[in-house]
Amino acid sequence: MSDDFYERRANGVREPDPTLGRRARHRPLPQPADRAVVEPLPPAPEPPPKPEHHAKPKRERVILADPRRGAGTLRARVELEEQTSWGKLLVRDHLVKVQLRTAVLLALLVVVVFGSLPVLFHLLPGFARSSLAGIPVPWLILGVLPFPFLFGVGIWYNRLAERNERAFVDMIEN
Repeated sequence: MSDDFYERRANGVREPDPTLGRRARHRPLPQPADRAVVEPLPPAPEPPPKPEHHAKPKRERVILADPRRGAGTLRARVELEEQTSWGKLLVRDHLVKVQLRTAVLLALLVVVVFGSLPVLFHLLPGFARSSLAGIPVPWLILGVLPFPFLFGVGIWYNRLAERNERAFVDMIEN
């Protein structure tokens, strides 16, 4: 007798746990009618009056309904974690498209900025022949300035990508 509590198929592959991703049956799911209940506190003894300019608001006890997430959120998280076809479709259709659009737009910005430099040198030949501290200005523009520019674009892309990922997680959880 094996220690495996799950049934095995004839080819030796184990069947998954049928209760995976499901809640226990003795706990009912929260219903939409469950709302926060506000119960007033019992009256406290009156303190002596204080000379204040503004009165304190009356205290109330707030009791929240079941804080667990609904079944829709649980299903989406299980689909993503188990990498099912629906979960892959959700990631590909939303997150990947948003990240790709961000990357293409920033790459287009870099191409436009660097692509405009030859046009600038062609239209302004005096600018192309000028020098700064004995170094030609085109060499400074092409040899020094691209690095901070590309570094800044990289940081900008990283922040946008993290913001897109947070928005995706919020969409899945809500």
